[in-house]
Amino acid sequence: MLRILGIDHLVLRTESLEAMVNFYRQVLGCKVVRDEVDELGLIQLKAGDALIDLVKVDSQLGKMGGGAPTRLNNNLDHFCLRLVSISNRRLAAHLRRHGVECEGFERRNGAQGFGDSVYIQDPDGNRVELKSELG
Repeated sequence: MLRILGIDHLVLRTESLEAMVNFYRQVLGCKVVRDEVDELGLIQLKAGDALIDLVKVDSQLGKMGGGAPTRLNNNLDHFCLRLVSISNRRLAAHLRRHGVECEGFERRNGAQGFGDSVYIQDPDGNRVELKSELG
């Protein structure tokens, strides 16, 4: 059985990066902790013990999510759940037992630092990243 520790991060795609950063900083009190707009089109803001990633739609990362967010196009790229430590092998086996396909594991950064993670899809096709501190 998997045990979820909490949400690690959310990724929001936007055409209005400056307005979004200002909103999350000034209105909600988030702090910018990573700013790689030129390279990846990504700004990460600390939101409690989680991160909110803002991604320019026309950036390398943003293009992976399709067109600009509208009522018909998704704004949320994926959300990430932090898991109690579990090996990649055990997690993959657990997912297979439940008929859930997963992409390959990769080392990715999140609110609690780097760790191995894998993407899956829920029944509606939403991307969910599962991240464990144990690889």
